[in-house]
Amino acid sequence: MSRSQQPVAEPAWFKSSYSGGNATECVEAAVVPAGVLLRDSKQPDGTRLAVSADAWREFLAVVIKG
Repeated sequence: MSRSQQPVAEPAWFKSSYSGGNATECVEAAVVPAGVLLRDSKQPDGTRLAVSADAWREFLAVVIKG
């Protein structure tokens, strides 16, 4: 089997430690080689947003600064 035909493993999704326990509004993230994937935890098979590693770093820097 060639490398391009090997099945792709599902990314390891995680929720923020700031997520509430009521599961009403939560975004999940998964780190992948190209950056970060984001999805709605209530619709795990729905649309995923792919963000480059550079864009994710910039986003986090802004969030940390407040």
